[in-house]
Amino acid sequence: MKTVMSKDLVLVGVFGAPHGVRGEMRLKSFTADPAAAAGYGPVSTEDGRTFRLKLVRPLKDDMVIVRAEGVADRDAAAKLTHLKLYVARERLPATQEEEFYHSDLIGLTVVGAEGEALGTVAAVVDFGAGDLLEIRRPEGGATVLLPFTKAFVPTVDVKAGRILAAPPAGLFDPGSDEDEDAPDRPRRR
Repeated sequence: MKTVMSKDLVLVGVFGAPHGVRGEMRLKSFTADPAAAAGYGPVSTEDGRTFRLKLVRPLKDDMVIVRAEGVADRDAAAKLTHLKLYVARERLPATQEEEFYHSDLIGLTVVGAEGEALGTVAAVVDFGAGDLLEIRRPEGGATVLLPFTKAFVPTVDVKAGRILAAPPAGLFDPGSDEDEDAPDRPRRR
């Protein structure tokens, strides 16, 4: 059973594989400073568990090695792999102008320059080249990925619950989500 997460909780990391035999584990951090994920106090999980984390050392990029209170060996750490960790929003730093937590963006309505509804932000993803807004279209079908840059997303109004988008021509056109393997379309390699 999955618990519905509150907008007051922010995803700060996810446990990775165990590191060694004494209960240490990798933590993929989603905080600006990867080590900060262990410094916001207890973290919560979707199923209601809480953990107190202690930073052991940075590993690389967005990965750190942590210990979780009550996790004493490799087997216990392995059971936590892929577990998402959340922190209450009030324990996180305030955002600056033009700075947003992903949870601020999810659920916002996306409109075009003429006020037309383009969809709703379903997720914020990053495949290595920067954040993308995954937008669920009002009519359904495949989602659309829009780069989260000033050029394509000139205005974000969290309080009003909307984003003004300037997508590339044709991105939201009907039929732009057709199957890539359709015989009348060129295939990508």
